Amino acid sequence: MSDRIFGGFVLALSVLMMWGTTLIQESFIQDPLGPKVFPLVIAGVMAVTALYMLVKPDPEPKWPGLYKLIELVVTVGVLAAYAQFLPIIGFVFASSLASAYLSWRLGATVVQSLVSGLLISVGLYGVFHWLLGLSLAKGPWGF
Repeated sequence: MSDRIFGGFVLALSVLMMWGTTLIQESFIQDPLGPKVFPLVIAGVMAVTALYMLVKPDPEPKWPGLYKLIELVVTVGVLAAYAQFLPIIGFVFASSLASAYLSWRLGATVVQSLVSGLLISVGLYGVFHWLLGLSLAKGPWGF
């Protein structure tokens, strides 16, 4: 029963996301795909997985314990903070912190997570800024 409730929630969220995507203002000069394609693809994938959960729910779903639920809430909080601080402290620094935290929660040691966070953020910056030519949040240090 809980799978069907969650599936219904995700389906409603995906429909709201599709509706919200239709409200995106498109500029006169833009790339061929436009700003609406990526959110629509994500909402479509969400809708398909939600429908699967509604049609074929798990008969005995195993929900995480209280500690794991708290850990999930904290992780969502870190990602929300990442989105808020991205334009303030810049892409590389914000991505380093978020990636380091996520790496640590996935089992890396503190040193490994700090190194991987830095490498992930610099690697993503290289791909998105230098290779694809996209503009990223610069922050106070210019990167």
